[in-house]
Amino acid sequence: MRLITSNRDEHISRPLALQPQEETIGSVKVLFPKDPKAGGTWFALNENGSVAVLLNGGFVAHNPRGNYARSRGLVLLDVIASRRPYDLLQGMKLIDIEPFTLVLFNGALLEFRWDGHQKYFRPLDKSKNHIWSSATLYRDEVIEHRQNLFQQFMDENSRITPSEVVDFHSNNHDDFENGFIIDRDSGLKTFSVTQAVLDEEEIVMRHLDLMNDKFFEVPFSPTQLTF
Repeated sequence: MRLITSNRDEHISRPLALQPQEETIGSVKVLFPKDPKAGGTWFALNENGSVAVLLNGGFVAHNPRGNYARSRGLVLLDVIASRRPYDLLQGMKLIDIEPFTLVLFNGALLEFRWDGHQKYFRPLDKSKNHIWSSATLYRDEVIEHRQNLFQQFMDENSRITPSEVVDFHSNNHDDFENGFIIDRDSGLKTFSVTQAVLDEEEIVMRHLDLMNDKFFEVPFSPTQLTF
C-alpha cells in the first residue's frame, strides 16, 4: 500500500474547493477536488493509479508578478490526464507560468520543479518516505523542522495506517504559524487534507474539509495500477 497525503494552505479570501469528483479529461478519468476560481487542482489521481500533487513555488519564495498565462492547477490536470506525463513535462512551455513544484507518482516517483526560468527533474526512490513543504510559505529552517517532525513520526510508528498519516497532517504540532495546520494573522489557513490510498485492488481518495468540518471518502477503481 502507498499513501500520498497533502495539505492545502490558502488565504481565507480564496473560495473553498469543491468536494472530490471524477471527470474525464481527454480520454482519461481523473478524480480531484476542484478549485472553483480557476478550475484546476492541487491534488489529483487518475484511472491508471497515477497521483500528482502541486506545491506553490520552486526552490525559493518568489514575488508574484501579477497575471500569468495559466493556472498551475490546470497544468497539473494536463499532466495527470496525459498518457506520457514525463514527456509532456519535458515539452511543455512554462515561461509564463508561476513557479511550482509537482510531485508525480506513476509507478515511478518524480519531483519536478519550475523556478520561472528552468525545469528541474529529480527521480526519487519510491520505496522511501518523502515530505515537501512549499517554498513560498516556509523558510528553510522551518522546512527542516517539519522534515524532522515527519521523520520522528515515521520512526515512532513501525506500521502506519492511512488514518494515522491524516492525523499527523491534521496536527499543528503546537505551532499555528508553521505547523501542519496553520492559522496565520495574515489570513493564511490550512483548508483541507487530501490523501490517496493505493493498494493492489483499488485506490481511494480521502478528503478532510477543515473549513466545513466534512470528510469525504471516494473509491476509484483503476484500470491498471503499477507499483
